[in-house]
Amino acid sequence: MTHPKTEAESGAEATPRAVQTVLDALEKLRFGAIQLTVHEGRLVQVDVTERHRYPN
Repeated sequence: MTHPKTEAESGAEATPRAVQTVLDALEKLRFGAIQLTVHEGRLVQVDVTERHRYPN
């Protein structure tokens, strides 16, 4: 999965830290859920629940 580069990588406008956190979680997650908590229109918390699947 590709995502916008941070300011250090591209020299352009930086990806906001909260957005980068979500993108990083998406890249690493194979099975699970990402829950975003928003207060007054701003992202304040990211919860990642990872599921591990084992073959029978």
